Amino acid sequence: MDIVQFAVSILLFFVLFFGISFLLNMILRMSWFMLFVYPAIVFLIVDDFPLNRYFREPVGAISDAWASLLSLSVFDIIILVSGFAGTVAAGIIIRLLRKNGYQMF
Repeated sequence: MDIVQFAVSILLFFVLFFGISFLLNMILRMSWFMLFVYPAIVFLIVDDFPLNRYFREPVGAISDAWASLLSLSVFDIIILVSGFAGTVAAGIIIRLLRKNGYQMF
């Protein structure tokens, strides 16, 4: 993987998940909602089978997704962790804004 592509991917995942988390936290008024949803999103990014397999055979689907997750390269793991950092940062920012008196929605 090219270093420029790697750096852009880290920044993109951070900003993307920060924005999604910030908006969901504003609308749902739950500061850490995306923090719990993010692992499911990672499973959906990593797996290579349809979503309905999770409902048809959940144990096999989760074990296959877990095996795919463990076989990722270090670069992919760093990119996914940057998305998780974006969700954590959004939760912290929302909490700080609400503490300082900004009522959003």
